[in-house]
Amino acid sequence: MQEITDSQWIDGEYLWLYDHSPEIRKKYKKTQTAHIAAHWFPTASLDRFKPICRLMLWTLYNDDLYEEGNPEEIPDVHRQSLAVLNGEAASSDVGIPLGGMLGSLRQELLQFIPQASVVRFSEMISRYFTGLGTELVYKKNKTFPTIEECIALREDSICLYPFLQLTEVETGVILPPEIHDHAVIRRLQALACRLVTYFNEIQSITKDEATDSVYYNIVKVIQHQRGISLEEACQENLRLHNQDLKEFVGLQSSLPDFGVWQDAVVNWVHYMGMVLSGWKNISTRLDRYNEAAFPAAAELREKLTHV
Repeated sequence: MQEITDSQWIDGEYLWLYDHSPEIRKKYKKTQTAHIAAHWFPTASLDRFKPICRLMLWTLYNDDLYEEGNPEEIPDVHRQSLAVLNGEAASSDVGIPLGGMLGSLRQELLQFIPQASVVRFSEMISRYFTGLGTELVYKKNKTFPTIEECIALREDSICLYPFLQLTEVETGVILPPEIHDHAVIRRLQALACRLVTYFNEIQSITKDEATDSVYYNIVKVIQHQRGISLEEACQENLRLHNQDLKEFVGLQSSLPDFGVWQDAVVNWVHYMGMVLSGWKNISTRLDRYNEAAFPAAAELREKLTHV
């Protein structure tokens, strides 16, 4: 899948994004999105793994496209993205550059999960866009949220919620809505998103400082709100991480009785844990954070203004 990502997608289907920027395409390849996804979804078959990898590449393209943008443009991108994902609009009829990518993703997902699951997946993409838009407001105004507000918006903008839904693609087990809506399952997902966020914030401090994105980095928000050193803020971030990890493990080990679905739910939560451990294993070696190897968003945006 990494070969498909590099040659068929980055240098093929989506070449037009960076057709005159081979160095930026090289940076995307070095990020190895399929390799990351393999650590998150280690048991997926090749055909079921493909939409997961397409989503992983989309998250990077979309982040790099809009994280330097204006908050006013996000609602329209948000609306059109959901329209494509939900089958309410053809990708050719919307005005967003990544519409075709989302159209392909929808068709691939429908091979393995029902429309209702795709709608739930798109609801999680909606949460991501809401978080992204909120971040851009703080960035534009150069103001910091409270620590609690920052954690809540980063829970959405980290874009892990959509991936957690794709466990159904990986395992082939479609859980009923009442399980997805259960308070314990919803809490476990929220904790998973927060755990990845805490880990991500420390890694991305240099990147966020370079892109003036410190206003929604939890570590920088803690440092600002409490007037403490960066090292002390990192320690507080770690404390919050460990606190939520303890709650996650506690809930996982004492799940409620889900009747005939009990084994499937236990397995689903286990797969959620694999995403977390997979992220920990792979993220410490990501050039995207370790070497500031992230594309120049301004160059991408300039390209897209002519599309």
